[in-house]
Amino acid sequence: MIYQSDALTVTRLDGDIAELHFDLQGESVNKFDQNTVGHLTKALDALEAESGLRGLLVTSGKPVFIVGADITEFTSLFGAGADEIKGFTGLNNANFNRLQNLPYPSTVAINGFALGGGFEVCLACDFRVMSTVAKVGLPETKLGILPGWGGTVRLPRIIGVDEAVMWIATAAEQRPDAALKAGAVDAVAAPEQLREVALATLNNAIDGKLDYVARRTQKSSPLPLNDTEAMMAFFTIKQMVAQQAGRNYPAPVKVVDCIEQARGMDLEAALEVEAAGFAELAVTPVAAALVGVFLNDQLLGKKAKGWEKRADKKVEQAAVLGAGIMGGGIAYQSAYKGVPIKMKDINQAGLDLGLKEANKLLAKRVERGRMSPGQMGEVLNSIDPTLTYGGFEDVDIVVEAVVENPKVKHAVLAETEKQISPDTVLASNTSTISIDFLAQALERPENFCGMHFFNPVHAMPLVEVIRGEKTSDTAVARTVAYANKMGKKAVVVKDCPGFLVNRVLFPYFDGFSKLVRDGADFQAVDKVMERWGWPMGPAYLMDVVGIDTGVHAAEVMAEGFPDRMKLDFKTATEVMFENERYGQKNSIGFYEYVEDKRGKPKKTVTESTYELIKDIVAERTEFSDEDIIARMMLPMATELARCLEEGIVETPAEADLALLYGLGFPPFRGGVFRWMDTVGLEFIAAASEKFAHLGKSYELTDGMKAKLAAGETYY
Repeated sequence: MIYQSDALTVTRLDGDIAELHFDLQGESVNKFDQNTVGHLTKALDALEAESGLRGLLVTSGKPVFIVGADITEFTSLFGAGADEIKGFTGLNNANFNRLQNLPYPSTVAINGFALGGGFEVCLACDFRVMSTVAKVGLPETKLGILPGWGGTVRLPRIIGVDEAVMWIATAAEQRPDAALKAGAVDAVAAPEQLREVALATLNNAIDGKLDYVARRTQKSSPLPLNDTEAMMAFFTIKQMVAQQAGRNYPAPVKVVDCIEQARGMDLEAALEVEAAGFAELAVTPVAAALVGVFLNDQLLGKKAKGWEKRADKKVEQAAVLGAGIMGGGIAYQSAYKGVPIKMKDINQAGLDLGLKEANKLLAKRVERGRMSPGQMGEVLNSIDPTLTYGGFEDVDIVVEAVVENPKVKHAVLAETEKQISPDTVLASNTSTISIDFLAQALERPENFCGMHFFNPVHAMPLVEVIRGEKTSDTAVARTVAYANKMGKKAVVVKDCPGFLVNRVLFPYFDGFSKLVRDGADFQAVDKVMERWGWPMGPAYLMDVVGIDTGVHAAEVMAEGFPDRMKLDFKTATEVMFENERYGQKNSIGFYEYVEDKRGKPKKTVTESTYELIKDIVAERTEFSDEDIIARMMLPMATELARCLEEGIVETPAEADLALLYGLGFPPFRGGVFRWMDTVGLEFIAAASEKFAHLGKSYELTDGMKAKLAAGETYY
């Protein structure tokens, strides 16, 4: 044994080869936390002191290779200065440089995921052999930063600038075939042959059959581009990356800047440029927000797994009631993820619609090469369309997705309960109706909860699992377990009108209605909120949701929270509804929709909207962007704070992710609570005071006032 620690070991193998073996004790994955970085430094000391070595094999003792840096250690960097941040990257950069400069060749056996710093250590090795089940990549731009341990320097010198920029800017994980084609790895081997192939590659380098010195020279030298080539290449690349990334995500463009700035430099100087770029990005609110989203997602996943462990049985057979677009979407998602499902409707036309939806989604996967026709057939065969309750006694969970009508749901739920076993979980996909109210129709309310999917089911990650007053932990656990199996992000919330997402969405829509009433142009409001980061503005979003659906939900919210959500004026949305303009579903709402060449609805402006609402709105008024944003966001923020204070949602992290995954809240802002922390509660309080005349939804909650007085933040 040359070196041993709880993070890694170095042993001497036959043939005077050393093996550097990463195996972080007490963890399921290897990562470059400060402990591992420190031990790697000592391991390199030991390697440099060991005589007679002819080569180095780098391996992992985990199912993954190394997942990268410990993201939890990043949060301390956001308030740090540039020098401290450069110190964070500097120590491991020194390690990787020493690894690259050992007086003998090195080969790494990449057995699983090698991401971020895990891939950067591979790039520091001379040769890379990848398992057929592994993936590699540099995902740092997803966190608002860039690779900090040589990724922007070594990768373009190994695979070329264009390919490297694409890999880093998109943050995509690369499969073995793509990595081999690009030249990022030298060989691909089956898992059982990986070590053998890696050792053979290393021995070829030791015997002089592979030139490792040339490899090092290539990684340490300037990029092979003259000034004219560089000017043309970087101009084109920068334009493309800026267009794809958008104005709110600076990291991908900074990647190109760093590569361009360092193109004529040697390794050491180029690493300095990278370190400066990393430090610049690490102190931005975008990095804090995106790292926060990553950590929140880990928390959510941990909680979901915790619920799943408490489930009394696995979900092996499901059923959905109602075979429309939503029911068909649920059936597709369940079957596609491996849970056979019965799809029941009261008429054949409904079943045909549900199967058509599932078939359409599967056909798209086949078209894009993500599934074979045979696999498509298997998935379709695991959807059992039925007009009866035959076989429902063997179902583990039933999701009710019939029309959003309390009387209909009561009747369907009561009827279904008589057809299922006493321990089957019954869940409703209702978006607005109280779970406690629906439970009144049931003999076993403890087995009943909400399972609210968002439309379209296959695309929207969120599922709200709503527990009623009588819902058991067992019912919640099995429902979360089913959501996990379906590949969804489950957030457990308590019952209230609108639950969590719709409860905070409708004050946002109310803010829009008041702006339009006061003379704002609905198009201008849409444009401001889209520039702020929303994928679509409120008028466009209402058209997509469905104006009839929106009006119905607004009535439920007004009844549930009359002090804040009952409006004393006719809204523009209600005018659209009265004129049977329901949005995209009938091709006209605030906007008119015409299918483009790909069959997708393209929005166009119609003057008739202005004509319809002219009698209920004030004279056209120009509002500043700042006032529009404040008037839109404050009602959402105060309502979300109330949800947290009332225990509807347990943590700011879950609340923020629910809006990201359920509504498309801009990720670079991290969520509503993260946004409030970023701008400061003093700013929120000033805006609240300015717009107090607009009603109670603009008032700070008691909890917000207490945090403001104590100087506290949500994170």
